Amino acid sequence: MGEAGTSGGRCGLSGRGLRLAIVMLVAFVAVLTLITIGNAESMISDFEAAHVPVAARYVWIWQVTSVMAWALVTVPIWWAVARVRPPRFGWGAIAAMFVVGLLLASAAHIALMIGFRKAVYWAWEGASYHFQGNLAHPYVYEFRKDIATYLQFVLVALAAQWLLARIDPVVVREEASETPVLLVQEGTLTTRVPIDEVDWVAAAGNYVELPWRGRTLLHRATLAAVEGEVGDRFVRIHRSRLVRRAAIRSVETNQAGDFEVTLEGGAVLKGSRRYRAGLN
Repeated sequence: MGEAGTSGGRCGLSGRGLRLAIVMLVAFVAVLTLITIGNAESMISDFEAAHVPVAARYVWIWQVTSVMAWALVTVPIWWAVARVRPPRFGWGAIAAMFVVGLLLASAAHIALMIGFRKAVYWAWEGASYHFQGNLAHPYVYEFRKDIATYLQFVLVALAAQWLLARIDPVVVREEASETPVLLVQEGTLTTRVPIDEVDWVAAAGNYVELPWRGRTLLHRATLAAVEGEVGDRFVRIHRSRLVRRAAIRSVETNQAGDFEVTLEGGAVLKGSRRYRAGLN
């Protein structure tokens, strides 16, 4: 595997894409910080107006631990948004997975939040934290709040990924021996993907999937058509899978003649004995 250069390497972003990602991350953290401060100060004022004796430090603990929990939950949300999208899935399936994701995200947020609070209470004051408090249905109350937060994070992930996909075109050096590229069409976006940066290609219905720079692109083409474009740089190991020859680290064949190909990036792909001879 080559070292990452100015283009970010196989799993990175181009210079412009990396700068945009950093700016968006800083902006996201800044917004979360402002929301945390605003919510905490508002809650403290509400308690004071209602003459409810709650120390300000507890309000800050509640707000900060909630944001910490959401910060961790945003990782799988980002991952899911990158993969659960048309045309890979129909709109009905996407809606169903959105609802399931909401339930899982809220459950993870509440569990992490409670865990953080218990740890802070114990470490700071040797006290125990009880989530129920004075609420009759605390989990339902928290879930209702989580719906809006989850929707916001999904929309932010969609917008950020849309921007990154359009500002991170591959930079192909203008050399006499320019690396061949695949023109991958995803909706209205065409991405120039250097063949030598793709380790494998797999059939996915009327599309093919190929990993590139940390994301999986979905290209409307047949595997046979892609095989014709990439030439002998790739070898078919299964009726639905191609691998780049130079990316192969090892091949292990079982007694039945089927085999597993381990790539330099660590991926392990299954191959069929029908195509074993092509690796020789």
